[in-house]
Amino acid sequence: MSKKISLGVAATIAIIAMAVTFSLTMVVSMKMFNTTVSSVKNKERQYNKLSEIDRFVRAGEFFTIDEDTLNDKLAAGYMSGINDRYAIYYTAKEYSEKQAIEKGTLTGIGVAVVNDASSGYARIIRVYNNSPASEAGLQVGGFITAIGEESTKNIGSTARLTSRLLGEEGTTTAITYLTPDRQEQQLSLVHSNYKTPTISTSQLTAGTCGYLRIDAFTTGTASEFKTAVDNLLQQGATCLVFDLRDNAGENLNAGLVAADYCVPSGEIAKQQDKDGNVTVLRMSDENEINVPMVCLVNGATSSSAELFANALRKMGGATIVGTKTAGMGVVLSDVQSFSDGSAAYITSGLLLDNEDQSWNNEGLKPDIDATLSVDEQNSYYDYTIDTDPQISKAVNAAMSLTGQN
Repeated sequence: MSKKISLGVAATIAIIAMAVTFSLTMVVSMKMFNTTVSSVKNKERQYNKLSEIDRFVRAGEFFTIDEDTLNDKLAAGYMSGINDRYAIYYTAKEYSEKQAIEKGTLTGIGVAVVNDASSGYARIIRVYNNSPASEAGLQVGGFITAIGEESTKNIGSTARLTSRLLGEEGTTTAITYLTPDRQEQQLSLVHSNYKTPTISTSQLTAGTCGYLRIDAFTTGTASEFKTAVDNLLQQGATCLVFDLRDNAGENLNAGLVAADYCVPSGEIAKQQDKDGNVTVLRMSDENEINVPMVCLVNGATSSSAELFANALRKMGGATIVGTKTAGMGVVLSDVQSFSDGSAAYITSGLLLDNEDQSWNNEGLKPDIDATLSVDEQNSYYDYTIDTDPQISKAVNAAMSLTGQN
């Protein structure tokens, strides 16, 4: 026989339920309040410190302050201080150049340069077709020793050198050019648009070994890659060497798509967020390359270039030759653009391979070591495909997998 609950008991239960609900609400509210107060206090400390510094500087600084430069440096300093080694801030000019590089269409004189370790000058490592540089006769192996009246020894990094050689269409850059046989020339080059393919070399070597130099992974790399691989296979390539040295792996999706073309079906890579949630970034289809593959890497092989090499090794049985890679195994956020045209990226997740393993901070260890000696490092940009000792090791490894070496 069921018992009726008295009105008093029901009221008591209701009051208890209300009390519990109120307590839980208060706990949550207090936590949110404390977090908000802490955030406000932290921001107040930041603003107060900057204000103190600003007052000190403006009260006695002898030199004129460039406000735009100051704001950019403050933004860059913020990004470098958030305990995220991959977070990066781009000024409006830098971000515009980055977008152009990713699209493969630049406006400038038409060369790729590096800061040459031995001379300190800008060494030319690529001259792009249909560019002012190619029309003026600049050659790979030559040097740009000055831009305007400033020695390239004083400009600094490769990125800064590259930036100085870009500019609006129709504008002019004066350079001092030293030919490969050390003849000095003074040139004024008018900036124009030119294409920058990311696969700079694609040819057969050692008879039937297909060699591809992949300089970068950008939005156009996937289609370039497929075309280059297909051409080599049609020419009779019995193995493939993918040269990924100095490839910074700028575009994650391009690396995923290129890997997909090479490996059998399965998960290529995953992303793990800060809460530990894992999502698959790309599933490979059943199409694959059925010839032995080798990836040639070095300490500057990074991000999606590492993903590509790792996927080919774990899913396609590829051999990795070279030296340990950079160890950038993270996913960057979508770009955040700001009102003045500047932009920033932060780390949004950890990259995992098909076995849920991460190479972040560790890099990929090669199967076959191909470390350059000091003398070989000094000659790095003088090598050809036939004389480069690292390429030779990679080609030999690939040929041995075919039973031809």
